[in-house]
Amino acid sequence: MKAASFAYAKPASLSEALELLARPGAKVLAGGQSLIPSLNLRLSAPDLLVDITGLYSLKGIKVEGGTIRIGALTTHAQIERSQEIRTHLPLLAEAAPHIAHPAIRNRGTLGGSLALADPAAEYPACAVALNAVIVVEGRKGQRRIEAEKFFKGLFETDLKPDEILVAAEFPAGGRNGRSVFLELTRRQGDYAIIGLAAHGSRFVFFGAGPKPVLLRGISLKESIQRAREILKKELNPTADLYNSPATKLHLAGVLLERAWNTLSTSR
Repeated sequence: MKAASFAYAKPASLSEALELLARPGAKVLAGGQSLIPSLNLRLSAPDLLVDITGLYSLKGIKVEGGTIRIGALTTHAQIERSQEIRTHLPLLAEAAPHIAHPAIRNRGTLGGSLALADPAAEYPACAVALNAVIVVEGRKGQRRIEAEKFFKGLFETDLKPDEILVAAEFPAGGRNGRSVFLELTRRQGDYAIIGLAAHGSRFVFFGAGPKPVLLRGISLKESIQRAREILKKELNPTADLYNSPATKLHLAGVLLERAWNTLSTSR
């Protein structure tokens, strides 16, 4: 199957991109690793693709005081190889190699993953665990949205149709920041059956619902038994083609215990 016909534009500036995006039926093209398959399956049929890959201001990793700013067009591979990420955001450094395969990581972008908000994707959960701020820009100006509030539901975010996600900002955790990333898959590169991004006492599951699920009330100062109780109360995973909700809840408990043990011994 081939994509339906569409117009194509490659703006030279962010302001030009925003003007184009204001047209009816316009859609942003970044890495294209999710959008292109969607077009070919005719699950998406935009009238205009706005290719922002030439906007170099949206690329790169910058350490600004106590904040790590990652441009939306920074690829998974660049995050995976970055010394700044390994030093200041070890959770992202752990997560990046789990994303699909090298060919995908060479083209897929942080911004694309966050904007798509796939509930089984790694970066949205990491962003919530790390208290990231999502930076979006429209013709009316810039907005800064806490990651926990940015993800609304299944493939749904707070991003408006005429806005572009331009960056994500993360508080620097330091080389010794207490974090752990875990996921279970059928094969390397598959979407996770269930996954967990944890930083400090923020335990965020993915593949467990329509958006990242932050377990509230967990403290490493309390017992693992208390954490298990909170997990059973707050996590209600949905079934997939291969696993029932009960199976995914059991596997979530396994990941919780592994992460708990890792974080507890690193204190």
